[in-house]
This record gives sequence, C-alpha cells and structure tokens, in this order.
Amino acid sequence: MGLAMSTPVDEMDGPYKRRWAALGVLCISLLIIVMANTSLTVAAPDMVKDLGLGSSDLQWVIDGYTVPYAALMLILGAVGDKYSRRGALVLGLFVFGAASVAGSLVDSSAGVIAARAVMGVGAAMIMPATLSLLAATFPREERAKAITIWTATAGLAIAVGPLVAGALLEDHGWASTFLINVPIAALGIIGALALVPPSKATGVDKIDYVGGLLSVIWVGSLIYMIIEGPHFGWGAKAIAAAVIAGVGLVLFVLWELRHPRPVLDVRRFTQRAFAGSTMAVALFFLAVFGAFYYLTQHLQFVLGYSPLDTGVRMLPLAGAVFVGGALTAILTPKVGMKVTVACGMTVGTVAIALLARVDESSTYDDFVLPLIILGLAIGLSLSPCTNAIMGSFPEDQLGVGGAVNSTSIEMGGSLGIAVLGTVLAKTYSSNLGDAAAEAAAAGGPKLPEKALAVAQDSVGAGLAVAKEVGKQVAAGAAPKVGPEKAAVLGAQQAQSVVEAVHKSFADAVAHTSVVGAVVLGVGTVLVALLLPGRGREKTGPEAGAAAEAEKETAAA
Repeated sequence: MGLAMSTPVDEMDGPYKRRWAALGVLCISLLIIVMANTSLTVAAPDMVKDLGLGSSDLQWVIDGYTVPYAALMLILGAVGDKYSRRGALVLGLFVFGAASVAGSLVDSSAGVIAARAVMGVGAAMIMPATLSLLAATFPREERAKAITIWTATAGLAIAVGPLVAGALLEDHGWASTFLINVPIAALGIIGALALVPPSKATGVDKIDYVGGLLSVIWVGSLIYMIIEGPHFGWGAKAIAAAVIAGVGLVLFVLWELRHPRPVLDVRRFTQRAFAGSTMAVALFFLAVFGAFYYLTQHLQFVLGYSPLDTGVRMLPLAGAVFVGGALTAILTPKVGMKVTVACGMTVGTVAIALLARVDESSTYDDFVLPLIILGLAIGLSLSPCTNAIMGSFPEDQLGVGGAVNSTSIEMGGSLGIAVLGTVLAKTYSSNLGDAAAEAAAAGGPKLPEKALAVAQDSVGAGLAVAKEVGKQVAAGAAPKVGPEKAAVLGAQQAQSVVEAVHKSFADAVAHTSVVGAVVLGVGTVLVALLLPGRGREKTGPEAGAAAEAEKETAAA
C-alpha cells in the first residue's frame, strides 16, 4: 500500500480493517467546521475592539459563513458523489485552511467577512463528504454506531469551540481562533489520503446542475432572509430575499419532479421516516442553537466568566452528548426510532423549559442540570434521525443524503438564532426600558435617552454604558463633593445600571426559554405524529435496501 489509500471499499475482501481510524479523520474534519462558528461567538468582543466592527458588521462576520455553507451543500454533495467524495473532503479542507489563514491576516470587516464566506464554501464540501464517506466505508450493520460517534462529535464541537477559543484568547489575539484551524485541516488532509478509502458513485452520467443552481438560490435566499429580517428589519433586502426564496423553491420542486435524475428527489418527503427525521433535525437545532446563543452570553456578561471559563462550563453538555449517543444505540433497536427521537426531543424540551427559572440571582449551578439534559437530548435525537436520512438514499447519492441532513441542521440553527435571538433582544430592550422608567419614577437619577438606547442594543452594550455613566457621574460630582465621594457616587450609579442590565437580560433569558420550549414541544408532537411506528419504519440496512430497490425501479 502506498502513501495514499487507493483501494475502494467495494473492491476489498470483507470490511475495511482501518475503518474506525478513518472515522476519526472524518470526525476531526467535522469538528473544525462546527467549531468555526461556536468559537467565533467567544472571539467576537476582541474583534469588535480591534476592527471597530459595528453591530451589522459583527452579524455578517458570524453569518457570512452560514449563507454559502447552507446554500452550496446540496450541489457540492452531488458533485462529490459523481467525481470523488474523498476529493471533495480534501479540497474542502484545503479551502477551509487557506481561508482561515487569510482571515487571520486581514484588518478590516470586509476582509474578515470575505474570509468567513470562503470558509463556508470549504465547509459545504466537507460536511456532506464526511457523512457520505462514513456510509461508504462502513458496512450497513455498523453504520448506526458510526453515525452515533459522528453526531457525538458534532455535539462535542458545540462545547469545545468556546473552550479552545477561550484558551487561545488568554494569551493571543482573535486571529488565533482562525489559525488553529490550519494544523487541524492539514492533519485532516493527510489522514484522509492515508486512511480514508476513495469513493464515488457508479452509473452517474450527468449532474442536475439546473436543480443544483435552483437549490443554491432558494436556500441561500432563505438563510439570508432569516439573518437579515430579524436583525436588521424587514426592509427591501429582506423582503426581496423572501420573494426570491419562495419563487426559487417552487421552481426547484417543479424542476425536480420532472427531471429524470434530479439532484434531490423531492418525492422522498412523502416518506414519513425521511420527512419526520428531517423535520426533527431542523426543529431540534432551532431550539439548541437558539439556547446556546443566549446561554454563552449569560455566562459571560451576567455571571462574569471569561471566555475560557465559559468554555469549561459548557463541557457537561459535551459529555452528556456521548452518554445520550450510547443510550440511543441501546434504545433504538428495542423501542424503535420513533420512540427514541420523541423521547430525545421531549428531554430537550424539558431542558430548555428549566432555563425559564433563570433570574438575576441565578448561579452556574442553576445551569448545570439543563446543560446535561440538553446534551442527553442531542445524543438521543440526532443519531437515529441522521441514520434514517442517510438510509433513505441509495449508495450513489450518499453525498446528497449527507447534504440534506447537514442543511437541515444549518437551517434549523440559523432560524433558532434569528427567532430566539430576536425574542431575546426585544424582551431585554423592553425590560431595560421599564427598569429605567421605574428608577426615574422612584426618584433615582434618570438615564439619558441616548445612553438608554445604546444600552438597550445588547447586554454587552448595557454594561459598557454602565461604566461610562459611572465615569460621568463621578466627573460631574467631583467639584462639589471631592474626588473620593464622587468616585463612590459614580460607582453606585454604575452598579445600579449594571444590576438593571443583569436583571433585564436574565428575565429575557427566562422568557426566551419559554418560547423555545413551546416551539420544541409543539415540534415534538408533530414529529411523533409524522414518524412511522416501529412495525412500519425502515432504517439502517432495511432503508438502504429499499432505497436501492427504488432506484432500480425508477431506472426500469
């Protein structure tokens, strides 16, 4: 055997012996593309300070990655199926690593946004390739176990991203959170060539590029609308994106129904297991990413933890994901996918509902149990759904199957951050406005309207305003009462604003958690009704065999 693995699995005598080492390479590749988003939320304050980012710039630094990532996965998954799944993985890792280097070197918001967008393109090659190569490398009877490890890695990355970023930011600037991707990407490339067998679909003559282009248009426009509308208002850009997304989706469905070999056969959504699993993934990550968005802020801004401390305190979630994945492997064969997924989503609903108890006096101890329960829910829900989605596709469309699963995650996560983030922002702003009015009515000092408007923008802005207000009060009182008493008065005024900000945000977290729990609870009922019962569900080997039979029937 040479330096690069050159024998496809279907040409080997028996299962590939180093398949578990190959899975490690795929999990490392998955780890960095998930961490790229979760770590940036921790590095954002330093980027704002160094680059002078406005709220709009910061939002697009974060979401500039998401739009190409979600929009391109389907077509790039199909391209990987036809030409080379391992080639797509290696190229994606190279693009991701190169863009990470560029992102660390630029000194403007436009440069960082552009680098993040190119990283999103690389991620769109990597994500579907990891799942398709997993399915192609493992025998059908082992895929569920391998997918459980893959999904546990995704859950681990959610918690590890802030931890790694926090550790780097202790001694280095925000650019280090980009550069850390480079050695990992290089390790992934070497590991992919040495350990992952080459794989591509057989019998694929042409790719449905028209359908692929339409998918890019409608998914990209939808994600753009989800980001633009809630954060920046429903102006011309958001409305235009909504119209383009709607028209693009209709054209995509019509084209795919008539095409002899569509990039995605939309008739699959009439299959209850496939449709229910896709809905479950999207709804679950809507709640999870939304909760993660405000939990990290609460830990940093209200409880005062550093980025590194915040990452450490998210680790119970990561550990619980692995436990949930292990439980899935035991429960699903005994009670079926429907019960396991419904149980996982119910547990997730309970976890988010527990966060409704948060108030300004809450400590980290009040977050540990919800984090552990949420991690268990991720492990229970995601693995069987991913297995069902991948099992719905024949062997020559594994890349497309991986793209559908990953696009569902990304769309759900984007929608969760947009919807729950909007609820959080509006509730916090309203709470702080009420607190300022009550303080003024009680005879306390009135916060200037301009300062209040800035403080209502975000919890971080509110704490910055508190510090500035304290300085102004101290400066104004110094000539009258002397510098020492003035400093005390300034500190008291700053502390009163800080307490109002903390209370307003904590109450907003509780209110948003109620909304998130209701959304996930309703989604749980819908998914439970949609998923077929144990006697009628087809997952794993049975689903794959059914997909192959369906393909042969269509060809005939």
